[in-house]
Amino acid sequence: MTICMYSGWKRSTLVAGAKLQPWLHDHGSLTQRIMQHCEQFCVRNVKSNLSRIALDESSLLGVAPRQLAWSREVYLFADDQPVVFAHSATRSLRGAWQMLRRLGNKPLGAVLFSHPQVSRQPLHYKALHPHHPLYRRAASILNNPPGRLWARRSLFYLHNEPLLVTEVFLPEILNLGLGNEDRVKTGRRLALNPRSSIPILDPRS
Repeated sequence: MTICMYSGWKRSTLVAGAKLQPWLHDHGSLTQRIMQHCEQFCVRNVKSNLSRIALDESSLLGVAPRQLAWSREVYLFADDQPVVFAHSATRSLRGAWQMLRRLGNKPLGAVLFSHPQVSRQPLHYKALHPHHPLYRRAASILNNPPGRLWARRSLFYLHNEPLLVTEVFLPEILNLGLGNEDRVKTGRRLALNPRSSIPILDPRS
């Protein structure tokens, strides 16, 4: 079973902008890459609990449509700007992925890319539009969300247990590594939605 069998997720990103392509296609730790391009990094936790997940996610994970699954959603912030909305899901935390119970405010990538027995399947991509639930959740923090947001996802396996990780790239990802003066020149520095009140969780604390 592959990700591309469900809901239009593809192996190609031909229509994505050239500046976004390196972020979409990097196969290393996204957290590590972001930290290399900013001075301050933090995770803002949205939720981490049992909940309903999308039908295509249930199919990939072997979860019955009405069965609850463990789901975690966070924003990754770089230099006080949201750059990625991350959504992860697995059947439960009672098996191979039980170490995620102790994840706390640490980035998930710190576990996935340091565990020698974790394997990863190929990345798949999708341009999310405002009608998509992931778009709505990811864009809720933005004052002026764009017409689409690019996302990628892949399955990670540990002892044959799947974990689905989806990363939605927010517009400010393109400004990483720019100084404040350059950010102003680009005109892309985004104001946050004042109705969004997500606490800051520093992964290094």
